[in-house]
Amino acid sequence: MATRKKRLRETLPLPDNQPKERVVYQDKFQERTNKRIEEVGRKFRGRGKTIIYALAALAVLAILGGIIYSWNRRTSGSAQGALGKAIETAQAVVTTQPIPPTFSGKTFKSEKERAEAAIAEFQSVADKYGSPTREKAQYFVAVNRLSLDRPAAVGELENLTKTSGEVGTLAKFALAQALQGDGKLDEAAALYAELAQMNDSIISKDTINFALASIYEKQGKTEEAANLYFQIADEASRARDLEGSPLPMGETARQAKERLQALNPARAAEIKEETPVVPPAM
Repeated sequence: MATRKKRLRETLPLPDNQPKERVVYQDKFQERTNKRIEEVGRKFRGRGKTIIYALAALAVLAILGGIIYSWNRRTSGSAQGALGKAIETAQAVVTTQPIPPTFSGKTFKSEKERAEAAIAEFQSVADKYGSPTREKAQYFVAVNRLSLDRPAAVGELENLTKTSGEVGTLAKFALAQALQGDGKLDEAAALYAELAQMNDSIISKDTINFALASIYEKQGKTEEAANLYFQIADEASRARDLEGSPLPMGETARQAKERLQALNPARAAEIKEETPVVPPAM
């Protein structure tokens, strides 16, 4: 019987019709990061679509939170502070609207302006500090550059995929996303397949497999896509918490089941969901 994993998942924009899901880790830094973003959202709620407080680069969202916390614990105090300051710039609010007087964070008038500022700060960190901080900063430079100079950013990510450990894995995932967005499906699928074979990938296996399945669909490989969608949804339907109670399906699993329903209704019917137990109100 499946048990509840320590890794949790939450939203992240992915190319095309992929579900908005990403890897998150259970730690205090992640909690503070999420609360900060939620607080910004509440302060600006109702001010229109011109206010964007998500990060500009897709892959940046994939590593915020617990991953950065994990990285920072292994860096010196000065390097940690410099990297954290650059991350705050990459997370800054983008808006053309008046800023509430109670808001004290950084703001930019365009995503381009924010990306340029973030790149400058991350590059400064990369120039000043050695490994592993340098490689982490270089990764941030690349993913922020995706919206400004895509070919250059792709080249930087390709170089970073040769790096061992977390940076190499994240760079490979970001590169796969970029290639998929550019319509280079064979190349993207090869990278996703490599990531899916890793025993302890920092990226959620469900996220990787859903991305790979979506490529298979476009390539007309219906059976391969259905197999992956079934795997994602079936495992989620069997998930249990520490007390043995069924867990609700996550967004990726639910969308995987929907895609499976469209491709193979009979197989989708094999997936049986149990209703999660709702604890009584106190």
